[in-house]
Amino acid sequence: MQVSDFHFDLPQELIAQRPLADRALSRLLHIWRAPLQALEDQNFREFPELLRSGDLVVFNNTRVFPARLFGRKSGHTGCIEVLLTQQISREPNEWECLVRPGKKVGIGDRLMFGDPPELQAEVVSRGSFGERGIRFEPVSDFFAVLERLGHVPLPPYIDREDEGEDRERYQTVYASARGSVAAPTAGLHFTPEILARLRERGIETAEVTLHVGLGTFQPVRVERVEDHNLHGERYEISGETAKKINVALAEGRRVVAVGTTTVRTLEFAALASKGGRIEAGSGEADLFIYPGFQFRVVGAMLTNFHLPESTLLMLVCALGGQENVLRAYRYAVEQRYRFYSYGDCMFVE
Repeated sequence: MQVSDFHFDLPQELIAQRPLADRALSRLLHIWRAPLQALEDQNFREFPELLRSGDLVVFNNTRVFPARLFGRKSGHTGCIEVLLTQQISREPNEWECLVRPGKKVGIGDRLMFGDPPELQAEVVSRGSFGERGIRFEPVSDFFAVLERLGHVPLPPYIDREDEGEDRERYQTVYASARGSVAAPTAGLHFTPEILARLRERGIETAEVTLHVGLGTFQPVRVERVEDHNLHGERYEISGETAKKINVALAEGRRVVAVGTTTVRTLEFAALASKGGRIEAGSGEADLFIYPGFQFRVVGAMLTNFHLPESTLLMLVCALGGQENVLRAYRYAVEQRYRFYSYGDCMFVE
């Protein structure tokens, strides 16, 4: 299978640069799998009514932290940008990160953040494509300092600097578990009122945690889909959530995933367990889902529109059918849907 098979043409002006004034005003493209393979234009406010009475809706409750830092090398004045992608250990405080410009940062270099410096770190390892391992010097409250110095890690296709509004809007209203460098964007459309309507309709909900990191947004640098390896991301499933999912599956009820990160968490956990049941626990999910994958848990999903030739688009194609989903994408372009993180969404069932 060729990566180029997942290409589509997208005009730049359809890439949403800012969120809508009201989260729930997003458009929703409703697409059905075989045998219908139909499309319908709807609004996200209608989402609760699209669900069945027995559905279990699963959210990813990860919380984005200000993971983008601007600093300098000790003894130099040029700016160094660091994107923290995953904490490797707390003591010592070590992180995986991406660095720009990467060629100027080598093992042993010291990085300073703030003026005067409030955070200092040493580069302890080096990977390819700008990846580095860094170790921060101890401070009394690392994340409090990060909240002051850090910036919201907006994706590169949002062509502007982050603003104060992004701290609240590039975050789901139910976010609770800090650890992501990118929002699980399908959840950005939900409001407290929409969540209340789910409860009023008797729709059961559950939460998992997957901290979005390199695995979600790393580019595909191979020609054959099967040659790509996905970077692991930390996840956690509680005993309560595992029980809800297993009961729903046993009763033949549908599990609806909010976002691709939720899909990967659930399907990874099902593959890792005995008999396809979901077990409580934590670990690193590195499951790469593309057409041909056999879903064991997820029966429908809400998702945003994704980058051409990305692993996220491949996942959606695996669930909705490659031709069907790419046809829906072409239709979305024709109908001027808004794309990517701050854009519109689609419901695949």
